[in-house]
Amino acid sequence: MPGLASLVLADARFPGGGHVHSGGLEEAVSRGLVSSVDSLEGFLLGRLRTAGLVAAAFAAASVPVSAHCPSSGTSHSRPPLTCDDADVTRSRFAELDAELEARTPSAAQREASRAQGRGTLRAVRAAWPSPVLDDLVAVHPRPHHPLLVGAVCGVAGEPPGEAARCVAYLAVSGPASAAVRLLGLDPFAVNAVLVRLGPALESVVAEAVSAAGAPSSDLPAPGAPVLDLMAQAHVDQHRGRLRLFAS
Repeated sequence: MPGLASLVLADARFPGGGHVHSGGLEEAVSRGLVSSVDSLEGFLLGRLRTAGLVAAAFAAASVPVSAHCPSSGTSHSRPPLTCDDADVTRSRFAELDAELEARTPSAAQREASRAQGRGTLRAVRAAWPSPVLDDLVAVHPRPHHPLLVGAVCGVAGEPPGEAARCVAYLAVSGPASAAVRLLGLDPFAVNAVLVRLGPALESVVAEAVSAAGAPSSDLPAPGAPVLDLMAQAHVDQHRGRLRLFAS
C-alpha cells in the first residue's frame, strides 16, 4: 500500500504550487495539437513515457540517499548526521542534480522543475523535518522537484516505487487537470483517461525502480524534443502576455 508521504505529495491540494504548471499542455493547446479527449490521451501517454519516466527514475534514485534518516517527530529529536554522512549524502544528491539537469535540455523545463521544488520545499519542511533536506538544499537552494519527492519518501521510510509512482502520476495528472480549464473538457472523461493510463504508468514505475540502483549516469534519458521546444516557446513567445500557467 502507498505510504502517506507519497499520497500527500500527489494530492492536488498539497500546497506545493503544482497547480500553476500544465506540463506543456497550454502550449500544445495553443498550437492546436491537443483539442479533444482523444488527443489529450496521446499527449499524456507521450509525456508519461518520456519526461515522466525521467522524473520517476530520479525520484526513485533519491530515496536511498535519504533513507538512512527516517522521519519521526521533529528534527531535533533525532541524532544528527555525522560530517561524513552529510558529505556522502550531498555528493550523491549533487550527482543526481547534475544528471537530471543534463536530461532536461530546455531551460524553461529546468526552471519549472526547480520552481515546483522550491514551492514544495516549505510545506515539506513543516511536515517532514529532516537534516537530509538541508543536504539537498546545500546542493542547490531550489531543488529539482523529483529529487525532493524522492528525498521526502526516503525520510518517511517509503520504498523507491512510491516516489516513482508519485511523480509519474503528477506528470499526467497536472496536464489532465489543466485540460479541463483550457479546453472545457468533461472532467469525468478526463479522469477516465487517467485510469486508462494505469498500465502504462505502472510500466514506467517498474522501469524507474529497476534503473534506480544504477549509477546516476545510467539512469533513463528518453528524449522529448517537441515537449522541450514547446516549453521554451511558452516562455519566449508569450512573455508579457496573459497565460493561465507558468509552464
